[in-house]
Amino acid sequence: MDAWLIWLVLAVGLGIVEILTLTFALGLLAVAALVAALLGAVGLPVAAQIIGFTATAAAGLYLVRPIMRRQLNRGPDARSGAEALVGRSGVVLQEVDGDSGRIKLSGEEWSARCIDEDLVIPVGARVDVVEIDGATAVVYPREALPGGAPEHTS
Repeated sequence: MDAWLIWLVLAVGLGIVEILTLTFALGLLAVAALVAALLGAVGLPVAAQIIGFTATAAAGLYLVRPIMRRQLNRGPDARSGAEALVGRSGVVLQEVDGDSGRIKLSGEEWSARCIDEDLVIPVGARVDVVEIDGATAVVYPREALPGGAPEHTS
């Protein structure tokens, strides 16, 4: 059996085990085995295949794996979509009360309502988004926030 076929079988085996365990190490070793298989398929000697495998495995384990683990451990700080708008600042375009209104938020026009049903926020006032309820931003006037909210630009 040719050496490149052995590398290919090893790559497939490591890939299957990686899918079952999700260690990230075995997948990178599978990629290194594929590199070695390619080197063997183009006719390079076994010594070159071993060097290719070792170099690719080392680069993957020492350079790529830490980046992958760091991305997985980031957790909930990576907010996106409507969730990312909470805490942002907007400008009132149409008077906002406890039921309705319009604001400009992150370059888009949003329907809005004030979290305090008794409060009316005039046009031009800055507001902070407290939550997103469907397609409506629930807001509070910036100057009325106790202690002043942190500045977020829209």
